[in-house]
Amino acid sequence: CIRDRPHTPFVAPKRYFELYPPKSIGVPSTPAGYLDTLPDPARRSLTSRPEQNNLATEMAQQAIQAYYASITFADAQIGRILEALERIGLAQNTIVLLTSDHGYHMGEHGTYQKTTLFDNADRVPLIIATPDAKHAGATAATLAEMVDFFPTLTELAGLQPPATISGVSLVPALDDPMTQVRDSALTQYARGYSVRTLTHRYTEWGPEGARGIELYDCQADPEELHNCADQADTATRTELAELLHRRIEQATVRPSGLVQIRRTRIAPQEHERGK
Repeated sequence: CIRDRPHTPFVAPKRYFELYPPKSIGVPSTPAGYLDTLPDPARRSLTSRPEQNNLATEMAQQAIQAYYASITFADAQIGRILEALERIGLAQNTIVLLTSDHGYHMGEHGTYQKTTLFDNADRVPLIIATPDAKHAGATAATLAEMVDFFPTLTELAGLQPPATISGVSLVPALDDPMTQVRDSALTQYARGYSVRTLTHRYTEWGPEGARGIELYDCQADPEELHNCADQADTATRTELAELLHRRIEQATVRPSGLVQIRRTRIAPQEHERGK
């Protein structure tokens, strides 16, 4: 038996839904006038799908229930894979890296969608397991980016990665979970760039923040609901702006020796004719 509700594309066997009774699920809330505190592009990223915003409590609880059920169902399938590796004798010869597409808001910031520059949509799960793991089950303290997966896996496999790749190896953090491999993580969406440090998130929309700036103290405001770009001390804001600009510059450098092929949009009628 599977369940599929309006506004939620998540499906799972009925028993996984039953683990999360809707009435027991809390629905996130936002402060009054919250959207008025955001730059226009950030506000649009949250409100572009009106049918996904500020759901009635009962519908919101059902949406969150479906999300939880689908995640738990996926976890169970991962467990089956890991058990199979043990059963057929491959666990001691297999490196496992588990991740996913970016996340969904489940009522945070008033929306039930993705494609924003907030933690809820930008963060992804990341689990790395190796046969000789020194700290199995530990949580690494470092920040990471998805471009780090390739250099990490090549080092673990004893291979030499090509010089054209981006990213850094996360192996030092596997050897010592307290090692900081990165001091920041960069995310880009539409015409906005956001950099996350251990303590802050800083976002600029448009060139040099021409269309708006956001700054969140993630220690005092982990839900990123209070944009303090205008109240933050100048030194902090300047430091984060310089970091973001440096990261953008690094990310847009063309790799030496690599030819980049840019995707060309095909008109629907041409696609149908197979052109």
